[in-house]
Amino acid sequence: MHLDDTTAVAPYAGHFDVELSAPSDHDAQSLSSLVASIYDAALAPEQWPAVLDACRRFVGGMSANIFAKDSAGVIGGVFHTDGGIAPDWTASYFERYARLDPLTGMHLVTPLEHAVSTADLMDMDEFRESRFYREWSVPQGIVDLVCAPIERRGSWVACFGIFRHERDGLTDSATKERMNLLVPHIRRAVIIGNVIENGNLRANTLGEAVDGLASGMFLVDAAGRVTYENSSGTALLGKGTIHKLGGKLVADDYEAHKQLAEIFAAAGEGDAVVDRRGISVALPSADGDDHVAHILPLTSGARRLTGQKYAAVAAMFVHRATLDLPEAPEVMGRTFGLTLSELRVMNAIVNIGGVPETAEELGIAETTVKTHLHRVFAKTGTTRQADLVRLVAGFASPLAR
Repeated sequence: MHLDDTTAVAPYAGHFDVELSAPSDHDAQSLSSLVASIYDAALAPEQWPAVLDACRRFVGGMSANIFAKDSAGVIGGVFHTDGGIAPDWTASYFERYARLDPLTGMHLVTPLEHAVSTADLMDMDEFRESRFYREWSVPQGIVDLVCAPIERRGSWVACFGIFRHERDGLTDSATKERMNLLVPHIRRAVIIGNVIENGNLRANTLGEAVDGLASGMFLVDAAGRVTYENSSGTALLGKGTIHKLGGKLVADDYEAHKQLAEIFAAAGEGDAVVDRRGISVALPSADGDDHVAHILPLTSGARRLTGQKYAAVAAMFVHRATLDLPEAPEVMGRTFGLTLSELRVMNAIVNIGGVPETAEELGIAETTVKTHLHRVFAKTGTTRQADLVRLVAGFASPLAR
């Protein structure tokens, strides 16, 4: 698909009948209700479209999505969407425009759960100069994206993002504040949904359905007493990360134990009380067989059925921690203080070759490529493209570290 600047601006897909600006009612009850619906979607993924539409209304924007793509923008897709962007536009993004998107690779410089807008990552004039903006964003009336990485796997990143229409305006501090209130809960719901692996599970059958999970699962009350555990959970007990003492779940590591106790107590008070400390808890082991725990509150919405049935306030999923070695660009970005734009140009120069070819591939001016390339040379202590190629190759090789 190729569109020029004369293409008519596409309307919101099915959202003209709702208020487009962020709601003024920011009370705790409204947030608590939204957070409860997010956690319900962890067990009932068919609820995600409605949940994301509610998130869009809360934060302010035209469409909310949970998506993933690799650092090159070659492979990716949408996990869940509110439908605010038409399917053909979504398809065109991953078929053609993801690799042209100046924000592809934002995970290289953005911490997990940290909401950023386009202006936080690059110069807005440079963004508007890109072919991606002219051909994909402008026809839809999209002016900005506020987005937060929620999970990484090697060169892949999963993100929660809300597109801003020209009617919404650019992202401001209030938008980011609301986004950051939701991101930890979105992340936990997505992670737990992936751990469960069965999209047909329902809260009232959770206990019976999870015995086949490879991950250990424990249902606990506010005091940390175990009211149910699956077979994998039983196998984990006493193996160097967690055990039971007087019927209570205890982490072998003191800091982990303290953190879990606080989360279990908070879960008894409601979903919104469980703050970002509950996203994941590292469970270190003396022998290096580390695990990680994710906690799902069971005190609101459809999940209350499970909590009532087992006298539990939270479900804790435990699985072995895996180490994903960072890709060479991420290591170099941290080592040399390269910006996202500089990383994109560096990668293109290394993989494509010349300045004209890089400018064509990224959809930006040759002068912009040269500016970023000179900055990369200065920061890395190189003077030629050949030197830069060797430097990147060295960072990509385990023998060079």
